[in-house]
Amino acid sequence: MNRPRSPRPSLLVATLIALATLFLQMLPAAADPPPAPSAHPVVTIAQGRLAGHIHDGAEEFLGVPYAAPPVGALRFLPPQQPQRWSGVRDATHLAPACPQFSPFGLRDPQAVSEDCLYLDVYRPWSARPGERLPVLLWIHGGAYSQGTGTQFGGRTMADLTHTIVVSINYRLGQLGYLALPELARQNALDSGSWGLMDQIAALKWTRENIAAFDGDPADVTVSGQSAGSGSVCAMLAAPQAARLFTRAVLQSGPCTLLRSPGRARAEAESRAFAAAAGCPQPAARSVCLRAAPVADLIAAARTHPTSGPAFGDGLLPAQPASAIASGTWNKVPVLIGSNRAESRLFVALTQPYLTAQEYLDKVTADYGPAASQVLGRYPLSKYPTPYFALSALLTDSTFACHTYWTAQLFSTQVPTYAYEFDDPDSPTLYGAQVPGLDMANGHSAELAYLHDFTMSDRPLTVVQAELADHMKRYWGAFARSGDPHVPGQAAWPQAGPDDSVLTLNPEAIRTSTSFAADHQCGFWQSTPAIPSVTA
Repeated sequence: MNRPRSPRPSLLVATLIALATLFLQMLPAAADPPPAPSAHPVVTIAQGRLAGHIHDGAEEFLGVPYAAPPVGALRFLPPQQPQRWSGVRDATHLAPACPQFSPFGLRDPQAVSEDCLYLDVYRPWSARPGERLPVLLWIHGGAYSQGTGTQFGGRTMADLTHTIVVSINYRLGQLGYLALPELARQNALDSGSWGLMDQIAALKWTRENIAAFDGDPADVTVSGQSAGSGSVCAMLAAPQAARLFTRAVLQSGPCTLLRSPGRARAEAESRAFAAAAGCPQPAARSVCLRAAPVADLIAAARTHPTSGPAFGDGLLPAQPASAIASGTWNKVPVLIGSNRAESRLFVALTQPYLTAQEYLDKVTADYGPAASQVLGRYPLSKYPTPYFALSALLTDSTFACHTYWTAQLFSTQVPTYAYEFDDPDSPTLYGAQVPGLDMANGHSAELAYLHDFTMSDRPLTVVQAELADHMKRYWGAFARSGDPHVPGQAAWPQAGPDDSVLTLNPEAIRTSTSFAADHQCGFWQSTPAIPSVTA
């Protein structure tokens, strides 16, 4: 079955606090030259044979089903096994994105379908049969309500780092997260977090099939950014995900910040959503919601957005941050980090030209009695404009310090490596540029350096491309051994008592021990901060 190729998507942006893979060490030279690549490589997996193609130094297998289409009677059910096929399935076209629940859609509505549980596999063309390469599995972000894995190509990473890259789709919005008891009780986990179940199903598919692509099923690194990082947090705490991955990467989505809603709150929000979608009667809600047009569900979500996977059920028994703090989680080495000015993106999209008075009013409203202390730390006189002041305040109080605190939780239990991405001239997201504003180093800025990313507003410069190669090699080394050390590149010490953080800057990659001080994390630890968010 052929799938239409998705065009370059437009920006999918949510609100201020709603948004929320790289090489290994140098390999010894092979005694024999690698085999000549086939123009149409074929692999055999559990469901049948797949024919991919060669693209920019890597073999691509696109639109591979890892679960049955979650449509009709399978809507609001856990992912089911994909069907087998006869003959050779064409795997050269990207699959549709899952329905988008944000106010902004993809440029081509035909690129969206409920039949969306597919993944893409990228393999270096020089891979040798049976080589057992490390695997990086990517989970895209987008507030649990938007985006698609097809925006994150893995060709360059696979070729440069000699790894296998997998990028997945998963159900979004209320099609992926709806905590209604009458729906949840239809599965043994008593959970409505189908999006998280999809991600775990993709990991199980990878464990069962990745050897066919010369990947090592016992060496899988799960990685994600923003809500994708929040999803990694959930998998670290989900018993069902135990032993499905060996390392974790969390980008711009620290577990202490992106907190899952409790079951009671999630159920109340889900009931309100169902009523808004025209399904208010408890006895008929399941049937009604399964029959509802996707457009009606999306319309209802605009006033009743999802908060992502809830905890307190058989799938996610505990709040991820609490499980990690208590030591009751799926312990693996961790690589974690954030961008220097995360909140510039959010402020630019919501309050780009706020005045001095509006800045003062917002701080007063948000922090009440502590406002004077906050203003003392972030006075307007310290910044060129109120936009920069608010961006710094929000970056420090949310992503930066929570990344630091989450890294501290990990570092006392497992090898942990922390980074800060800092390119003061980085591209931003396509379609998100606000005239006159410096949005560099904002949320999602690092994505263009780690992926063949389709949402960057401009190509990387030569110097930025060099940084991108360094970053990919670090990520790939971590995926291979759990240690991002790369010969010839700056050393990356473990996070620990000296607060070591690797600063990823195009002019000089260096170790810093001032991250917490730079972002005033001591102050924010004792000051009321903006509530936890989903991203």
